[in-house]
Amino acid sequence: MDKITILWADDEIDLLKPQLMFLENKGYEVVTVTNGYDALEECESNNEIDVVFLDESMPGITGLETLAKIKESKPHLPVVMITKNEAENVMEEALGSQITDYLIKPVNPNQILLTLKKIIDNKRLVREKTSSDYQQEFRQIFMQINSGLDFEEWVEVYRKIISWEIKIDESNSTAMSDILASQKSEANTEFSKYIAKNYLRWIKSSEGPVMSNNLLRSKVFPKIDDSVPTLLVLLDNLRYDQWKMIEPILSEFYRVEQEDYFYSILPTSTQYSRNAIFAGMMPSEIERYHAQWWKNDMDEGGKNLHEAELLEELIGRTFRKNLRFEYLKVTNASHAKQIQDNILNYMQNGLTVIVYNFIDMLSHARTEMEVLKELAGDEKAYRSLTRSWFENSPLWQALRRAAERDIQLFVTTDHGTIRVNTPSKVVGDRETTTNLRYKVGRNLQYERRDVLEVRDPQEAMLPRPNVSSTFIFAKEDKFFLYPNNYNYYNNYYRNTFQHGGISLEEMICPVVRLRAR
Repeated sequence: MDKITILWADDEIDLLKPQLMFLENKGYEVVTVTNGYDALEECESNNEIDVVFLDESMPGITGLETLAKIKESKPHLPVVMITKNEAENVMEEALGSQITDYLIKPVNPNQILLTLKKIIDNKRLVREKTSSDYQQEFRQIFMQINSGLDFEEWVEVYRKIISWEIKIDESNSTAMSDILASQKSEANTEFSKYIAKNYLRWIKSSEGPVMSNNLLRSKVFPKIDDSVPTLLVLLDNLRYDQWKMIEPILSEFYRVEQEDYFYSILPTSTQYSRNAIFAGMMPSEIERYHAQWWKNDMDEGGKNLHEAELLEELIGRTFRKNLRFEYLKVTNASHAKQIQDNILNYMQNGLTVIVYNFIDMLSHARTEMEVLKELAGDEKAYRSLTRSWFENSPLWQALRRAAERDIQLFVTTDHGTIRVNTPSKVVGDRETTTNLRYKVGRNLQYERRDVLEVRDPQEAMLPRPNVSSTFIFAKEDKFFLYPNNYNYYNNYYRNTFQHGGISLEEMICPVVRLRAR
């Protein structure tokens, strides 16, 4: 490591010789000055300075004044304030001016060393500790993945993997990131086998997890209370890791009361999973009982235009008394602004449902737009983009205003997405659907090992567009390509975020209950 250079400004610098000698013996280089003017001049002329120790009380210009001028020219240079004065207003002003740390005189050498370790070595120490901790847990996760897990245990493993992904992102440990990506891929291989083995059994019985069609009845409706309005925000395409990105932002105004999960039905796509959520039915049941509101993949027109009507029917079947509710869908900036302006009016309802399409638009736009491919080039960047969007969104502004009232907030989704990397060839006729993660059509030809096939759609409670229709769902990180222009489309779609198939990211969905603080 290069020698660290400290600038120490104190009008009593001669009294600090023991501390200076201690630092030099530890390998640090210390430049000393006795006033704020000289400190500023040294900061301007010496680009080697890594950290500044600044006495708060000096003749001429004070430490706080010096601090402000340093931050003007070098906003990212770490500054440690050293003071005899423990007055609260002085500390608040120093902290407000973005000091990195502060020490109270007389300072002892070990305090100084600890501060330097925090500032200079913090990232390295965090990276090393994170890598060490993950290495210890790697084998435990490996054993779990291969131990015949049930649906609850798969959720636990997925949450663990996401937790490590976020920790390793924050520590910038590239080597560990590659190992974890490999372990996540292995987990998805085993999870796909598990779903292929159990999914149809879940559909026919009540043995499986809560799924899309039971989400509202199981997780939301039982918590609705006449004494407090309930707001349900469905961010479509929101994965568990993206929820963990926005959780700290929400936690400023809301307290998490329960972080729960459900499994998305197959296909993990808006047309199927979100209609199932609001209807409280599987897709084949929606087609049977509400044929006027259901469209198959190849039918003309929007596929999710009747969620409000489906929700109204479900509420009518579920609640004996009248529940005042409102359904709102945000698909553009104008809708978002309306939500922001009217959020307090919605608090008159017992239940307000807001479907927010931004994340879905982001994942699809990322496929089409080169600039977004740069901004969301990998999982870490995709998470970061989600957090940045949410923090600056009209939705967050609306939720902050809503938190002025005593409200109950649910945050959930309809399905997640996976970054696809492995092409799988499919041959179908003109009536075959275009989705990259599932197909429905007649006489499909495909690699059997890459898919879960459902030859009788009724077994999966899916509509049957034609007598010989078959559904296939891509496993792991596969994506379907036709033989025509295979290489072109392989390059075009590889490393894009898609949904419709079987993976931890697409199927295990967050449903979180919060209360305004």
